[in-house]
Amino acid sequence: MNISLTNKHALICGSTQGIGRATAMELAGLGATCTLMARNEAALQETLSRLPRPDGQTHHYVVADFSVPDTVRKAIAAHMAALPVHILVNNTGGPAAGPVTAATTEQFEQAFSQHLVCNHILAQACLPSMKAAGYGRIINIISTSVRIPLKNLGVSNTIRGAVASWAKTLSNEVAIHGITVNNILPGYTKTGRLDSLLRFTADKRGMHVDDLTREMVGDIPAGRFGEADEIANVAAFLASPAASYVNGVSIPVDGGRTGSI
Repeated sequence: MNISLTNKHALICGSTQGIGRATAMELAGLGATCTLMARNEAALQETLSRLPRPDGQTHHYVVADFSVPDTVRKAIAAHMAALPVHILVNNTGGPAAGPVTAATTEQFEQAFSQHLVCNHILAQACLPSMKAAGYGRIINIISTSVRIPLKNLGVSNTIRGAVASWAKTLSNEVAIHGITVNNILPGYTKTGRLDSLLRFTADKRGMHVDDLTREMVGDIPAGRFGEADEIANVAAFLASPAASYVNGVSIPVDGGRTGSI
């Protein structure tokens, strides 16, 4: 099975922590030249210094704030003027927890801009180089809420569903060029995002975080939370030549928790 990413260029968003960082590590380890994108330059530099270089590749980073789409647009334009992108990993921190009935219209607008609009800006910018190479992989890290909405994540549930629909539509339009578009749906994964959700939910329910953790793990057939590396492994497969006929799908990586086929 060919999973080598030698001579491929990858752009990984939100790559200074959690799933994004783990994905960058995995892609670099398979030979990709990686460009990291996030808003914290110091964290970008630190992550960059740790990326594997099995083929002696030189990695890069660009600074952009996904809450301000114009910074993403300018950053990707400058990057594309210098380097191609064959693999795009769209990954951005999720909206704050809370019930949908309490959400403001501004929260929906901000989340839509940060996730769907920025994803679209990046995809449009990268598509020409993917088409020229006859090889492209767009991988969106979203959520199992695409299948079954999650409690106390009203804005996130709504926006993640929109991203999944956008991705499916895009996949149908670009497949003829050797480009695939797929979604990864992480379950409860040990990241800062999960820590925040645990604290918010425990406080709301008047519980200790440890008790809530045991309750949540009890709903997972695998009996544990996931690791960021386990999500990254699936991203790496989807990015590889081996996944050339996998297109337009949403793959849960959740230890079996999602209660649908």
